[in-house]
Amino acid sequence: MRQLDSYAHILPRAYFDRMADMAKDKGAIKRWLTIPVLYDLDARLKMMDGHPDYQQILTLSNPPIELVAGPDQSPEMARLANDEMAKIRDAHPDKFPAFVASLPMNNVPAALEEMDRAINVLGARGIQVFTNVNGRPLDDPEFWPIFERAVSHHDVPVWMHPVRGANMSDYLTETKSKFEIWWTFGWPYETSAAMTRMVFSGFFDKLPTLKVITHHMGAMIPFFDGRVGPGLDQFGSRTSDEDYEGLLKSMPKRPIDYFKMFYADTALAGGSAGIRCGLEFFSADHVLFATDCPFDPEGGPMFLRTIPEAIDSLDLSEDDREGIYFKNALRMLKMPCDC
Repeated sequence: MRQLDSYAHILPRAYFDRMADMAKDKGAIKRWLTIPVLYDLDARLKMMDGHPDYQQILTLSNPPIELVAGPDQSPEMARLANDEMAKIRDAHPDKFPAFVASLPMNNVPAALEEMDRAINVLGARGIQVFTNVNGRPLDDPEFWPIFERAVSHHDVPVWMHPVRGANMSDYLTETKSKFEIWWTFGWPYETSAAMTRMVFSGFFDKLPTLKVITHHMGAMIPFFDGRVGPGLDQFGSRTSDEDYEGLLKSMPKRPIDYFKMFYADTALAGGSAGIRCGLEFFSADHVLFATDCPFDPEGGPMFLRTIPEAIDSLDLSEDDREGIYFKNALRMLKMPCDC
């Protein structure tokens, strides 16, 4: 069966070299330096050769452009990233049928301009944002034009990737997060927090056709369906300094119904329990196959094996499997289905 990986990460070589040159702290990009599949296209193609039915939608890897470059240089970096991903798609359309545009989020006017160029000129099929912009929430009014342009003008989906570093401590008495808690549990929290901000800031009411693909199966939301269901039906009862109860009454839908409007991917490092949980919450038509390639212990190949194994271990109908593996993504990206 065709497998269209909706969240595969890449750092095109020209972009990678420029990013490495700009990095003040080489330790900050330590992980990326040890994964050749990220920036070596030949290594990536060789890895994919053993999976003839497997394809990737390319998304730029961490770190976010706005973390690498200031607002004066980030537009140039975004253009370089998008140009290089478009070249890879054009050179190998059978392997990489689409890419997602990266934006300089710390320069909103330039982000709007680059979005238009990447979609209209290069043919990008969506945009990628991270769960915060250098510590600022996505529902900050300054970023609203980006979402409005993507949805109302271009009608493309939004890929949302978590970002959180060790500098975001777990305790007020400490200055950094220890034991990589910032990644293991911090990233799911970041994604869940960003989703919640979108829900209560009215993103789906203002943009009813908004499609957001949440990385790692919607993070904490499916597992905590009771907290976002009956729990948030009591929204405001715990808060005295803001009128959250009034906000709840003004919302056309229950909070949980907004959370179900998000899309999710299967990039859960090969675990089947989380995929089962996410499918039950979002339903199969809101779940897309993704591997998080190449961030596995083998530097790429492992999740290409283990995530399909996890999906196939579930009692899914053939229609649901086809939807998850490729049809949902093709429909979302408005790409033809040769099936």
